[in-house]
Amino acid sequence: MKKLVLASSSPTRKNLLTKAGLVFEIDPSNYEEDMTLPMPPKELVRHLSKGKAEDVAHRHKEAVVLGADTIIIYEEHILGKPHTPEKAKEMLKMLSGKQHSAITGFTVIDTETDNTTSKTVETKVFFRDLTDKEIDDYIATGEPLNKAGSYAILEQGAKLVEKIEGSESNVAGLPMEEVMETLKEFDIVV
Repeated sequence: MKKLVLASSSPTRKNLLTKAGLVFEIDPSNYEEDMTLPMPPKELVRHLSKGKAEDVAHRHKEAVVLGADTIIIYEEHILGKPHTPEKAKEMLKMLSGKQHSAITGFTVIDTETDNTTSKTVETKVFFRDLTDKEIDDYIATGEPLNKAGSYAILEQGAKLVEKIEGSESNVAGLPMEEVMETLKEFDIVV
C-alpha cells in the first residue's frame, strides 16, 4: 500500500487525519501562497492546494500526497491568517453577528501514476453578536493569530459560532467526509 503524505504542518489537519485512523507522514510544503491571485475564491483555494501538493509530491515516490488550503470569505473579503492581535480584532468585529463561508480546497496526487484530484468544499458559518470584551478575551488566548478568519472552530473559537451549515471539519481546515471518500479512490483506507 502506498504511503500517505500530508503536505502541511497544520496541527489541526494532523489531528483530523489521526482521529480518522489514517497513518501518514508530514512533509510541509514550501509553496509560496499568493492570496492576491485574481481568481474566484473556490478556484483560488483549489489552485493553492494543488501548488502545495505538487511541491511535496516531487519529494516522494510511490506516495499519495494531500495538500489543502482554507480561506474565510465574508462578502468580498478573503480572510486569511491575521498574524497580529490588531488584524484579528478587525476580522472578528467584521464577522460578529454575520454569516460567512469557510472554503477549503484540497488536492490528492498519486506520485506513481500522476493521478490528481482537486476539490473544494464550502461551509456556511454564523457568528453570534460578539462584545468587545469577548473578542479581546479570545484574542488574548493567542489562538486566532494563526487561523484563517481569526478563529479555530474545534477549539475555543467554537464559542463565537451560533451555527454552521455543512462540514465542521471543513471550517477547521480539512473536510474529512470528502477527503476520506477521495482517499478511497487512491486506495488509501483506514
